[in-house]
Amino acid sequence: QVQVVESGGGLVQAGGALRLSCVVSPRYTFSRSAMAWFRQAPGADREFVAAISRSASNTKYGDSVKGRFTISRDNDKNTVYLQMNNLKPEDTAVYSCAADHNAILHSINLNSGAFDYWGQGTQVTVSS
Repeated sequence: QVQVVESGGGLVQAGGALRLSCVVSPRYTFSRSAMAWFRQAPGADREFVAAISRSASNTKYGDSVKGRFTISRDNDKNTVYLQMNNLKPEDTAVYSCAADHNAILHSINLNSGAFDYWGQGTQVTVSS
């Protein structure tokens, strides 16, 4: 059974930083998956944040986080990370990690429907 577990959320002041982690098991699922982070604020639609291909050669970011967030992956640890810098109150949301285990090596599908394994999410709150 595939498990997706996020961690690293919390409360931070505006301008601060957080690093989210997401562990996927089993390893073969992670290694064949493109990975992404999405977020959802109360009363808002789910929003794409960032994604990384299986090979890590390709990354994509949502317009609202470009230049502030960085996605990376460590295939030896079955883990994808989201480094979030210069956080703003509008970044407050539940951040969820997702895996697209049908992804082609260097490709990323930005459609949330392509991601078939999801974590429970971790809350990020940015105070002004």
